[in-house]
Amino acid sequence: MSKGMTILYKVHNGLYVNMTNRCDCRCVFCLRNEKETVGESSTLWLEREPSVEEVKNEFAKFCLDEYEEVVFCGFGEPTERFEDMLEVAEFVKKTYGKKIRLNTNGHGNLLHEKNIIPKMKGFIDTISISLNTPNEKRYNEIVRSKFGDKAYQATLQFAEEAKKYIPNVVLTTVKTTITEEEEEECRKICEKLNVTYRIRAFE
Repeated sequence: MSKGMTILYKVHNGLYVNMTNRCDCRCVFCLRNEKETVGESSTLWLEREPSVEEVKNEFAKFCLDEYEEVVFCGFGEPTERFEDMLEVAEFVKKTYGKKIRLNTNGHGNLLHEKNIIPKMKGFIDTISISLNTPNEKRYNEIVRSKFGDKAYQATLQFAEEAKKYIPNVVLTTVKTTITEEEEEECRKICEKLNVTYRIRAFE
């Protein structure tokens, strides 16, 4: 495993922000189990976590007009550095006026032992939450969060709460990791929550 300082990198039409490798989960299908890079990046394993100023300065190296959105993602759970992430998001909004998406496992409230979602209002336009499976037992088996049995329901509650503050809330599963029947169950969960369901490709 090689390490570097890839902070920003391009995936499709988005500019992705890699601020941490910390995550409370050990998902069996996580990309970082298979590779070191995603999109147009070198290794996403960080030598160290960049400071907020380092992240802000990195944006000057890119032409933001070329990107549809800025996405907080990378080889870690972005809400592990929630306050730092918000500071960067505010900077991006004020400086570049770009749409901002957060890709998350939905465990931010568990990580910080409080409701962090209201603080995202006005900064995060889309929140994409990994649902992974409609079955709580199976979720625990494949996601392997340090929060154990609390994690699945916390994810659904996170999505429910996010609707109050975030314009676009999406729950996702990964194509090929669950059956079509399970995907249909996930679709029904999303309909009940009144959020968007998306099946994303295994990159």
